[in-house]
Amino acid sequence: MPDGLYQIPTPVNEPVKTYAPSTPERARVVETIARFEKETLEIPVLAGSEEIYTGTKVPVVMPHAHKHVIANVVQSTTADVEKAIAGSLRVAKEWARVPFEERAAIFLRAADLLAGPWRERINAAAMLGQSKTVHQSEIDAVCELVDFLKFNVHFAQRLHAEQPISAPGMWNRSEYRPLEGFVLAVTPFNFLSIGVNLAAVPALLGNVVLWKPSNTAAFGSWLCLQMLREAGLPDGVISFIPGDGATQGDACLKSPHLAGINFTGSTRTFRHLWKGVAERLDTYRSFPRLVGETGGKDFIVAHSSADATALATATVRGGFEYQGQKCSAASRIYVPKSLWPRVRDEAVAMISTIRVGDVRDFSNFMGAVIDRPAFDRIKGYLELAKTTGKVLAGGTADDKEGFFVKPTLVEVADPKHRMMQEEIFGPVVTAWVYEDARYNETLDLIDETSPYALTGAVFARDRHAVLEAHSRLSQAAGNFYINDKPTGAVVGQQPFGGGRASGTNDKAGSLWNLIRWASPRTIKETFVPPTDYRYPYMG
Repeated sequence: MPDGLYQIPTPVNEPVKTYAPSTPERARVVETIARFEKETLEIPVLAGSEEIYTGTKVPVVMPHAHKHVIANVVQSTTADVEKAIAGSLRVAKEWARVPFEERAAIFLRAADLLAGPWRERINAAAMLGQSKTVHQSEIDAVCELVDFLKFNVHFAQRLHAEQPISAPGMWNRSEYRPLEGFVLAVTPFNFLSIGVNLAAVPALLGNVVLWKPSNTAAFGSWLCLQMLREAGLPDGVISFIPGDGATQGDACLKSPHLAGINFTGSTRTFRHLWKGVAERLDTYRSFPRLVGETGGKDFIVAHSSADATALATATVRGGFEYQGQKCSAASRIYVPKSLWPRVRDEAVAMISTIRVGDVRDFSNFMGAVIDRPAFDRIKGYLELAKTTGKVLAGGTADDKEGFFVKPTLVEVADPKHRMMQEEIFGPVVTAWVYEDARYNETLDLIDETSPYALTGAVFARDRHAVLEAHSRLSQAAGNFYINDKPTGAVVGQQPFGGGRASGTNDKAGSLWNLIRWASPRTIKETFVPPTDYRYPYMG
């Protein structure tokens, strides 16, 4: 085919639609929701080009109306996974030979499909399947995913442009090959954008992928895969292997062709996969790449110079948007004694106005937590708060219609309380009040209290206080915010990821992440090779 030095369209972040009353986007998404409510989607295993509808099925329910089944998802067996691996490997060489600009065009087209005719479908899927309000769905399932698809192509072109220098008489080049084998993408329930991105990034760079989605996000995940197929993604490049995780993970770990794992989920599961790779290291054709974003116990620390209202607002938004089920959600706050009464009262007043309920009612700020196990786990922490702390707001949960947990603010006297250390992954924020003069000690306490290091924020007008937090907490958060809530990273603006027990910090939404899914090969061509083995010094 004709050659050219192609320039990728310059990416810009997708504008967020408001869905305000009487807007056309609101009318379209309401109509789509109504249509989806009447259907029960049958979600298969996709092994190469074969859609498998037989086998054990798990119902997908609306978390805010848990008697309503919106999909049944087939649970892939070991045999299904092995079939998917074989199907992926059959197309691997052909997909790797597709020129980068042709692969890029597929994902750029998918971005425009999502921003256009697929927008309402994906928003409705995230709302019904994951209990996101229309705003949370819009910023995640649409805008962030559009950004991932477009910016990743831009980052990939920058990666390909990274070339070595050449001395006279030779030409040195770097080519960026896919990994040898297949990539396992294990994706979470809480962000469709992350789920698709974990599968799409390796595929963009020429890899074949087995995508293991969360069952609770299977509805939206399957629709996103259909969108990619409509955009031109060949069958076999991304296979779809839903299930409980253990079956799919073990089958992939046993394959000598496992080339990498792209993971977002719990720290415990990521450690299990890492150990599984280590135990079988001698069996693989190459060392698998391991990329993971895991848990968080994200903090906000305030200095006595902080703006109390801004701090209270950040606590409410950062802690309770999407029911506190963001990896970056504010979960523990440290407030000086002089500031606490105003921050507490303003936060409690805000919380008292928050509406929790069915996300199909657009006046609700919060929906339901994702499923029964999450509800029961969070309810256990609410009981702990009542017996060992002071519940200032919320503290109740109701599962009669949906898995609803009220936004909860708790004060504890012990900075090492379990609720200051353990990941809750729900709408619960725990506060500890410190003496104003102990700001630096508190920063050190924050650094040593939790095993996680994902996101964190400092609120202060005093710049010296900001610098102290910046320095003392340098390893405590991979994404650090100054006078802002610790959530809401935007692709291309705040690359996302953390260290310690929060993952490998490979920064989704940046060039850093793409590097992990390419295997460079250096090529040296000498134009006039020597014909005498002897060197001048031998004369």
